Amino acid sequence: MEQLCIVTTGGTIDKIYFDDKSDFQVGEPQIGRILEELGVAFRYSVIPIIRKDSLHITDEDRELIRATIAAQDARHVLVTHGTDSMVQTAQVLSTLTDRTIVLTGALNPARFRGSDAEFNIGTAVGAVQSLPPGVYIAMNGRVWHPAKVRKNVAANRFEAAD
Repeated sequence: MEQLCIVTTGGTIDKIYFDDKSDFQVGEPQIGRILEELGVAFRYSVIPIIRKDSLHITDEDRELIRATIAAQDARHVLVTHGTDSMVQTAQVLSTLTDRTIVLTGALNPARFRGSDAEFNIGTAVGAVQSLPPGVYIAMNGRVWHPAKVRKNVAANRFEAAD
């Protein structure tokens, strides 16, 4: 992997909560800070393009994500994304067949102790380096093809689609 291109779109991984009533905003991307603190041994760039909860990501936003990735020279791309519509975005990105793209996020904000953010990022980094070109989702310690996974909202995890 020459350099990892990271595209950030917001989601829970970057959320900042202000009170116990779930008043939040999507803050600065956390992945650069996380990778810096972990002292990773690869080069990366972070392109923050939107800051939205994934429930608010539109078809136009998905096209912006696709166009942004298509415009990069990088063949290895990691996308941080909210979990609620991650699968839909992955399906849009599947038209980019010449690179390996892995989407990941978090079920708890990266700023929270015990967040799954670092683990999911680590899984995604390993996946993006080792998988053939295509689009994948890395969540809950697994790597999924977008057509074969769904978010189980009640259980708050990703699982095989029926």
